[in-house]
Amino acid sequence: MSVQQANSPKVAVSPLQLEDAKEPPLNTFKPKEPYTATIASVERLVGPKAPGEVCHVVIDHGGNVPYWEGQSYGVIPPGENPKKPGNPHNVRLYSIASTRYGDSFDGRTASFCVRRALYYDPETGKEDPSKSGVCSNFLCNAKPGDKVKITGPSGKIMLLPEDNPNATHIMIATGTGIAPFRGYLRRMFMESVPTYKFGGLAWLFLGVANSDSLLYDDEFSKYLRDYPDNFRYDTALSREQNNKKGGKMYVQDKIEEYSDEIFKLLDEGAHIYFCGLKGMMPGIQDTLKRVAVERGESWEEKLSQLKKNKQWHVEVY
Repeated sequence: MSVQQANSPKVAVSPLQLEDAKEPPLNTFKPKEPYTATIASVERLVGPKAPGEVCHVVIDHGGNVPYWEGQSYGVIPPGENPKKPGNPHNVRLYSIASTRYGDSFDGRTASFCVRRALYYDPETGKEDPSKSGVCSNFLCNAKPGDKVKITGPSGKIMLLPEDNPNATHIMIATGTGIAPFRGYLRRMFMESVPTYKFGGLAWLFLGVANSDSLLYDDEFSKYLRDYPDNFRYDTALSREQNNKKGGKMYVQDKIEEYSDEIFKLLDEGAHIYFCGLKGMMPGIQDTLKRVAVERGESWEEKLSQLKKNKQWHVEVY
């Protein structure tokens, strides 16, 4: 154990009974009977030069809506559905950005990473508030003490496999797709969980517009200092960096840069995860396919094998 690691004791978490369940909780609360939780805090995550606003929203569920890392909650924003007058809004799903113990490590909260969705009129270039994202604006504008209706938890695709604590996990995120990975990494490197002692490799790729748009960078940089043998962290800043062809640097360009290593790790059983906007996947798939062809492999066969081995995890929206 390095001196650095000795300097950063892990945080004690409770209640440890949250480790007892053999299966993840699913749909404890349904849209017709949601749970009313309370907003604990809302803070802006990005710097002044970031295009758009991203907020970290902590919700107090009182320990009544337990979840596992990689799951989502549904949120029902207040007000009525304009398409169905008299009815509540549809549920919006948000990936949870905390571990099961929450940001206060007591199993009572869950966090979201929310991008405020704004709509600009293409003709005037002015913001049209009538078309802004109902739920994201509700969450970003919320104040501590405000009530929020939640459903879930839901999702099994992005659960962190813990059968082998020494496994390799390659995580690829764009923007707020970082949410589940923040949960994984806090579990691996920040929390003292008696039943899960991570000794493998976690490799995070994060694609955002610029340095001011980096999310949870202080947490990730600390893991890099404290656990240099177990954590790698690569960022793709599309408005600040260029790829090797001189174009904008996207997350798929970073993957291509390290493709030999990534393919070798996948062949050795690594898990690979993708989370972010739907638009990220075609570029990433094209890159992986091109790399496979250059290596004399069939991407279709490789992908089918990864899915069969449960090494391939995708959640896009």
